[in-house]
Amino acid sequence: MALSMTGFSFREADTEQGILLLEFRSLNNRYLELQVKLDESLRSFEPMIRDVISAEIKRGKVDCRIYFKSKSNALDVKNVDPDKLKQLANSVNEIGKHFLHIQPINPLDILKTSEIMHDQSLDINLLEQDLKKNLKEALIEIQASKAREGEKLQKILLDKLKEIEILAGEAKKILPTLIKEYQSKIENKFKEALIAIDEDRLKQEFLIFMQKMDIDEELNRLSSHIDEVRRLLKIDGQIGKKLDFMMQELNREANTLGSKSISPKTSQISVDLKVLIEQMREQIQNIE
Repeated sequence: MALSMTGFSFREADTEQGILLLEFRSLNNRYLELQVKLDESLRSFEPMIRDVISAEIKRGKVDCRIYFKSKSNALDVKNVDPDKLKQLANSVNEIGKHFLHIQPINPLDILKTSEIMHDQSLDINLLEQDLKKNLKEALIEIQASKAREGEKLQKILLDKLKEIEILAGEAKKILPTLIKEYQSKIENKFKEALIAIDEDRLKQEFLIFMQKMDIDEELNRLSSHIDEVRRLLKIDGQIGKKLDFMMQELNREANTLGSKSISPKTSQISVDLKVLIEQMREQIQNIE
């Protein structure tokens, strides 16, 4: 199944120590370009985060943002240490003795003071476990998003392949007609010039014409390349670069058809083929 390089996922996880917010955005890019933005409390995990992401995503411009809001910093009266609060109150009273006018203290401002809170330092090992777990789940979500987009791209490419096959079939069908038309044209030229038709000369003309018009090899290779593209679209893994190479091969055959053309019909088929191949190439730029 083809994977698009375009995807998005957002995950909010309520863990024992705090809330993790993970956001992924992915766009098409020739190689893997990974940008990671983390809270200061998560900086030490950056190498691990990069390893986990690069193990799953091989191509694309990936923007990863992870935020962590610790519960130890929450404005919760349960976190207040009574002894520290009493010490703070005594200190405020002592300071107040030296001033005539003192504004009342806002209790919310006191709650924001970390000095009165219980010591709730983070358990780094537990935080790493929570981060790994949610990071992997976020990656599953973005891969699912990319798979949905890839399914749409796959359908577009398969439809274009059918159109290419139809054009190749048309080119094969009109060859007998072109040969008959050319035969009549040569015979008429001989008659107009009042020259007896020389069978050897006629055979020579036809030999030159057939060599120029022989596109069976190109059509066979075109069919083979179409089969290979279909095969690639059915397999898992990174197929974008292989598909891009196959577009080069298809385009080469279309160009050869155009160079061998002696008819407006086959010239138009060559042009139409190249337009379809270019449309496919544009879509393939989004495939991982």
